[in-house]
Amino acid sequence: MINYIGYVFTVTPKEPATEILIAQLGEVGFESFVENENGVSAYIQEGDWNANILEGIQILNTDEFEISYVEEVIEQVNWNSEWEKNFNPIQVNDMVSIRAPFHDNPNLQYDIVIEPKMSFGTGHHETTHMMVQQLIDMDLTNKKVLDMGCGTGILAIFAEMKGANLIDAIDIDNWCYLNSIENVDRNNCKTISVFEGDAALLNNKSYDVIIANINRNILLNDMEAYMNCLNENGVILFSGFYKEDISIIDAEVSKYGLKMDKTFERNNWVSLKYVK
Repeated sequence: MINYIGYVFTVTPKEPATEILIAQLGEVGFESFVENENGVSAYIQEGDWNANILEGIQILNTDEFEISYVEEVIEQVNWNSEWEKNFNPIQVNDMVSIRAPFHDNPNLQYDIVIEPKMSFGTGHHETTHMMVQQLIDMDLTNKKVLDMGCGTGILAIFAEMKGANLIDAIDIDNWCYLNSIENVDRNNCKTISVFEGDAALLNNKSYDVIIANINRNILLNDMEAYMNCLNENGVILFSGFYKEDISIIDAEVSKYGLKMDKTFERNNWVSLKYVK
């Protein structure tokens, strides 16, 4: 199981400093953020952490904002109770609901029911929302789809609802792997296979559509693997990063001849659609 290191930042004034801080932390590998009235808590996988991880965070060295922090070790506990306290059901374009079993069914066209159990977090609502928006606009009938960094399995489940006939859902976190299996079963999915691992699992695979809602650094590191398994005329959807990162992602994707087709933005988070 993957352990996490957490930092609790107290930020004064909170905005826009918190947004800048989150963006800079994301650049060095932090992957989950929970804002509160005093600032933000940020989490990084123990394997990506080092004792000097904050030295390159420029906003911590400015006099413009007052930022203090404490470090904490995240115990491997059941996150479900915390998630239930904070998670609100998501509705996208009045067509798709993403909810827990304890939420009322709004009776939209697509209803995805998830319960994260021991998974760490559920992903940023903004990025999940935008990736669902991207998928709403796509015809996935009989497509082969990859959901990379599947988390709770939301996007893989929606891909099946949209007609995909073969879906691989992959996550490196054991809790996410087990939870995705449970959520796939909960939604009576038949065409989704869930795997525990990383981009090494993509060797000799091929897909018509790739969904990758992961942080920027992992996307850049694994870009070649994604491109090698994307079929001709295939589509790849990216999210998990900020508007300021678009030029960096675009420069890397452009090396492989793909063209940006559609973008969404919510609260400075973005989602990009590329066509091969």
